Amino acid sequence: MPEADRPDRERPAEFVQSVQRALDVIKSFTPRHSSMTLTEVAERTQLTRGAARRFLLTLEHLGYVRSDGRQFSLSPAVLELGYAYLSSVHPWDAAAPLMERLSNEVAENCLAGVLEGTDVVCVARTTRRLVTVAVYVGGRVPAAASSMGRAILAFQDDDVLQRYLADVELRPVTPFTLTDKDDLRAELAKVRRQGWSLVEHELEEGLTSVSAPVFGAGGRAVAALNISSHGHRLSQADVRDRVLPPLLRCAEETSLLFGHRPTGGDRVAG
Repeated sequence: MPEADRPDRERPAEFVQSVQRALDVIKSFTPRHSSMTLTEVAERTQLTRGAARRFLLTLEHLGYVRSDGRQFSLSPAVLELGYAYLSSVHPWDAAAPLMERLSNEVAENCLAGVLEGTDVVCVARTTRRLVTVAVYVGGRVPAAASSMGRAILAFQDDDVLQRYLADVELRPVTPFTLTDKDDLRAELAKVRRQGWSLVEHELEEGLTSVSAPVFGAGGRAVAALNISSHGHRLSQADVRDRVLPPLLRCAEETSLLFGHRPTGGDRVAG
């Protein structure tokens, strides 16, 4: 459950709500809401107009928001917040050429994502093709409906998975999205057995997506690598014969960058 949705009694005594609300204001800006009035920000953050105004003016003073007097939008300075994370995760710098090689080999875009709450956040990507719905660095997708999310969740300890299933609300993204937790649990068990995840039409109709886990030093999945294709370019046979072998190799090589030392029993590729 996101921190903002937790009841007050579940929050630590040191919880600073004003920090949460300032971040809510920043996160309220999206590609569809890149420029908003004060009223729109207040509605999207469920703040009063007065509170929204104070946070917006503070963020404007700090350089993270800009305004033309009526409309507010984010400034490029917010990139510093994400860059602080990306610049500290050095393995993704080293993984970039591995992802480029994979992308060139299969002639599709390659993404890397990590689990954040009940979503997967894209932390690295290649851009080989223009796609109808692109997930860019910093973009989020529901973990339960994505092959990246399932590839990560399938290789977590039982207590981590139990907490995830307790927190998540399975919403239908398309008519094909799994919305039953028992069905999702069964799908994750399948992913764990075969060592990779294939999702078709659940995140977007017409989208085929296959992902492999990236393991860390403790043997748990810390991320996933993904190849997706829209418009029926990839059949299941294509995935198995053309995409899966190089994807699994790239995931294994990337896992080494995160300190994983395979024992031979981490996964069985099917």
